Amino acid sequence: MEHFIVSARKYRPQTFKDVVGQQAITNTLKNAIENNHLAQALLFTGPRGVGKTTCARILAKMINQDGTQSPDEDFAFNIFELDAASNNSVDDIRNLIDQVRIPPQVGTYKVYIIDEVHMLSQSAFNAFLKTLEEPPKHAIFILATTEKHKIIPTILSRCQIFDFKRITVTDAKEYLAYIAQQENVNAEEDALHIIAQKADGAMRDALSIYDRVVSFSGKNLTRQAVTENLNVLDYDTYMKVTDLILENNIPTLLVNFNEILSSGFDGHHFIMGLASHFRNLLVCKDQKTISLLEVGEQTKTRYFEQAQKADYNFLIEAIDIANTCDLKYKTSQNQRLLVELCLMQLASITFDGEKKKSEQGIIPPSHFEEAAISLSSEEKKLVQENEHRQENHAAPTDSQIPSGEKASEHCVEGENKHYFSEETPDKPSEATPIEKPKTENPRPEVETSLPAKKVSGLSLKSIQKKKEIEAKQQEHQVSKKVELNENFNETQLQAAWDDYVHRLKNRGEKILASILQTDLPKLEDRDIILELPNETMKIDLEREKNKLMGYLKSKLQNTHINLVIKVVESKTKKFAFTPIEKYNKLKEKNPLLDKLRSTFDLDV
Repeated sequence: MEHFIVSARKYRPQTFKDVVGQQAITNTLKNAIENNHLAQALLFTGPRGVGKTTCARILAKMINQDGTQSPDEDFAFNIFELDAASNNSVDDIRNLIDQVRIPPQVGTYKVYIIDEVHMLSQSAFNAFLKTLEEPPKHAIFILATTEKHKIIPTILSRCQIFDFKRITVTDAKEYLAYIAQQENVNAEEDALHIIAQKADGAMRDALSIYDRVVSFSGKNLTRQAVTENLNVLDYDTYMKVTDLILENNIPTLLVNFNEILSSGFDGHHFIMGLASHFRNLLVCKDQKTISLLEVGEQTKTRYFEQAQKADYNFLIEAIDIANTCDLKYKTSQNQRLLVELCLMQLASITFDGEKKKSEQGIIPPSHFEEAAISLSSEEKKLVQENEHRQENHAAPTDSQIPSGEKASEHCVEGENKHYFSEETPDKPSEATPIEKPKTENPRPEVETSLPAKKVSGLSLKSIQKKKEIEAKQQEHQVSKKVELNENFNETQLQAAWDDYVHRLKNRGEKILASILQTDLPKLEDRDIILELPNETMKIDLEREKNKLMGYLKSKLQNTHINLVIKVVESKTKKFAFTPIEKYNKLKEKNPLLDKLRSTFDLDV
C-alpha cells in the first residue's frame, strides 16, 4: 500500500509563483532579493493557513541560491526552524544566540524561522532584543505569528512587517480545481466553491476539506456529496425557503424549518445563511454589484431567476428582519420560537401584493383555511329573497302595534326607523312608515344655540376641546333662556366666587381653586376684574372661564357680566422658605412675636 501524502504537504508551493492569493507580498520579497534590499528581521503575520511558513521557507531557499545549485537544493543546513510554542524560555533563546555566531558552511545566509513567536515569554523577548536588532551579517530572522498584538512593541519596531491576507473564495476555488485536475478528479464548480467558502480564507483548511470529501465521494466530486459530507446548508435549501416566503406559505415554511432542525443544523447557522442569501439576491438586482456575488455560474443563473421575483423593498426589509433575529438569537430563551417568528414575519411582508398593515405583522391563520364553497347566481338570488322576506315579516304593522304605554315604548325604541318593501332607493316605498303616537302634552323641542361638533377623544387636546365646547353650550343656554339684569355688589360677587371655589375643591380641582384665590375679584360696571401674577395661571383660568361665568350668571341673576383677566407680575406672592423668612412673615402679622423672642432670648 502506497503511503498517502495529504494535499497540504504534497502541493505546498516551492516558489513564490505557486503561492496563492499573496501576490503583493511575494512580489515585494522577490524584488528585495534581486535588489539586495532584504531586512535582517522579517515578521510574517496573518490568519492560519495563508502561507506564512511557506513563504519563509521559499525566501530562505532563494537567498542562498547563486545559480550554481540545482533547483531541488533545499539548503537544509542553513535553515533552522524553531517552534516558539515549545521553546519559549530564556535558555532556548540563549542557545539560539550562540548558534547565530557560527557562519554557514554552505551558502551565504543562515535563516532562522521562529514560528508562533507570540508564545515567547517576556524574558525571552527581552533576551532576544539585542541580537534581533544587530545580528551578524550572515543571519536573517523570519518571525511568523497569527497574533501580532501579543508581540511587544520593541520587537515589532525591529522587524519589517508583512501582513498576509485571507485567501479569497475565487483564488481558493481555482487552486482546488488545479489540484483536482492533477489528481484526475471530476469536480463540479459548485462543489469546489462550497469547499472554498467553508475554508474561510485558509488554504490549508480548504485542502484538508478537499481530501476528506474526495475520500467520501471518490473520483466524482459533486455538490450533493460535498453538502452531505460537510453537513452544510446549500443554495437549494435557501432558495426553497425563499420561494415559500414569497408565496406567503407559512405552514409549509414551518414544516421545512423543522426538517432542517431534524437534520442536525443549528437555527443560528440557518438564519445567518438566510440573511446572506437575501443579500446575494439584492446584489443580483444591479449590474454594478454583480461582482460581489461569489458563486458558480450555474448557481449565479438560479440567483438571477429568483431575484426577479423579489423587489428591492422586500429584500431590504427581509435582510433587516433576519439580521435582527441573528442579533437576538444568543440572548433568547426560546431560540426555536424566535426563528419561527422571524420566518412568519418574512412570509408576511408581501401579502396579496401589498405590505400587511396589521399590528401583528403576520398573516392570520384564516388565510390558510379552505375557502368556502361559492354559490351560484340562482342560489344567491334565493338567499336574498329569503332574507328580504324575513325582514318584511319582522316589520310591525298598524294592527300589530300595541296600545297604551307599550305602544309608546315601542315607538321610542324604534323612532327614526322606517320599514320599506324594497331596499333600493330608486323605487318608492310601498309600506308606510310607522307614525309616532300623539300625546296631549308634547315635549318641547330643545333649541341649541351652538352647532354640534364632533371631537375625537383620542388625545388630551381633543378632550379639552370637548370640555370647552360643552361649557360654551352651557353658558349660551343660560344666557339665551332668560335675559337677567339684577343688580349686585362686590360682597355678593365675593360670596358667589367663594362658593364656586369651594365646589372646585370638593371636585378635587385644587389647582384651579388656588388660582381663583390668588386675588380678590373687583367689580367695574359689568366687568369682573381679576389680576393674576403670570401668564400660565391666566391660560389655566381661561379654560375654566365658561363654566365659571355660567355659574356666576346663574347665581347673581345677571347675564350681562363679563370676566376680564389681567396679568400683573407685581402680584407674585413671595413665599417664605428659610426659618428667617418664616419668622419675618409671622412678625409682620404679630409684632409682639419679636418682643417674646427678645424676652426669652430665643433663637430662630
